[in-house]
Amino acid sequence: MKPILNLPLQVVYDQPCFCIQTEQINLAITRFGGQMAPVEFYADTDTPIMPYHIAPWWDKGLSADHPPLLHILRGDFFCCPFGGNETIYNGVQYPTHGESANRPWTLMDWQEDFEGAFLHLSQVQNLLSGNIEKKIYLIEEQNLVYSSHILSDMEGLINPGHHANLRFPDSPHSGRLAFSPFIHAQVYVQPTERPENKGYSILQPGAVITDLTNVPTITGEFTDLTTYPARRGFEDIVILCSDPSLDFAWSSVTFPEGGYLWLALKDPKILTSTLLWMSNGGRHYEPWNGRHVNVMGLEDITAFFHEGISESVNPNHLNDLGIPTAIPLTPEKPTSIHYIQGVVRIPKGFDRVADIKRRGENELVIISQNGRQVTLECKINFLYNGSTD
Repeated sequence: MKPILNLPLQVVYDQPCFCIQTEQINLAITRFGGQMAPVEFYADTDTPIMPYHIAPWWDKGLSADHPPLLHILRGDFFCCPFGGNETIYNGVQYPTHGESANRPWTLMDWQEDFEGAFLHLSQVQNLLSGNIEKKIYLIEEQNLVYSSHILSDMEGLINPGHHANLRFPDSPHSGRLAFSPFIHAQVYVQPTERPENKGYSILQPGAVITDLTNVPTITGEFTDLTTYPARRGFEDIVILCSDPSLDFAWSSVTFPEGGYLWLALKDPKILTSTLLWMSNGGRHYEPWNGRHVNVMGLEDITAFFHEGISESVNPNHLNDLGIPTAIPLTPEKPTSIHYIQGVVRIPKGFDRVADIKRRGENELVIISQNGRQVTLECKINFLYNGSTD
């Protein structure tokens, strides 16, 4: 398919963006890095919702020694390979979170009509020697974003992932987190940040977690990871390894005062884990400078924490437990990674998600801990076939 150029770029938060919309959603994706934000949900109401974070330095300009993704940092973006990638792998040094998060994307196709909106981008992979296609679908009367990333002409193992960054209100414990069942959970095995590098972490490195409300810290005390913002002044990372037997896995954050929840849906056989990046002022070096607060990355991945491709494709203690940390690619057949994320308004008194159940082909029921329910139109089969029909 030849690229087309009839969707003008718009400058949004200082970045040239591809923008599409429906009655319910206004969505921007940066040309560089393919980072998705801002996204305005319920745009047709008097109180639209914009859940994604945009880094506070968006209009300040960073020095050239910072990777492009940091200059842009916002919303959700696709990482391939996911992680820091500081270790050279097969003679290649990949950028942090891969070329997909650091290089420009080419517009291939787009459409807006009475049924919804569609955006198709593509990026040649110089280091992976292949191609990634990004397809975004919006459906009229829904406040969900359906995305597919198709990896083609690649061979070997790769550790991909989504990197959704949410902005929380500046009010302690205002967001309430909940997840589908997981088979393993653990604090990152090393200190996420170290004082000698002007960074601070509080969770006990390597701690295996059986209860998210009771997680050990380096002080000997315990903390609750199911509410946020929390632990101001610290930067921590935790991984939750999803139960692969589930039909679909989910992550959610309920904002009772805001009257909505954010959710993400995945196939746990494709994206095996969820990484929680809790960024609350624990980095005091450039460009963070203690000002990156009330942010959480809810990052659905198949990887060994955030270390990178070498650590993910080689033996590690997660894949020793039978938890895949990389997926195989073959040039004979493209690999597709499908994902759904969005927001839902909730009734007063809805406290926290207890479960998300499928009802028929195109409906979900979201149940709170205190028994309230919300129904949601959702083409859940998209996770398996990439189709919104």
